[in-house]
Amino acid sequence: MEASRLVLEAIATRKCLEGVYNRQAVRLAPHILYTKHDELYVDAVTLERDGQPPRELKVGSFKLTGIHDPKVGEHSFEPQPVFDPAEERYAGVTLFAI
Repeated sequence: MEASRLVLEAIATRKCLEGVYNRQAVRLAPHILYTKHDELYVDAVTLERDGQPPRELKVGSFKLTGIHDPKVGEHSFEPQPVFDPAEERYAGVTLFAI
């Protein structure tokens, strides 16, 4: 799947993932790719939604099949302290993380 390759590339290079999610243009800082209910998910910090920054930085879960027209963007990101890779929900299902 092309989207999963792009997410892996974005995580590895710490570049933002851009695309459309719920009909809104988003710029995401992807931190982890994992499986849940046999589906691929990426947990990411939303940096921009329809051109606007969020009120607060937090980790959101995005079903990979819901991200349309994904691409690795030009913007870099730093790992966010709101992300904890040791959370129990990632145990045994993590495919790749920062």
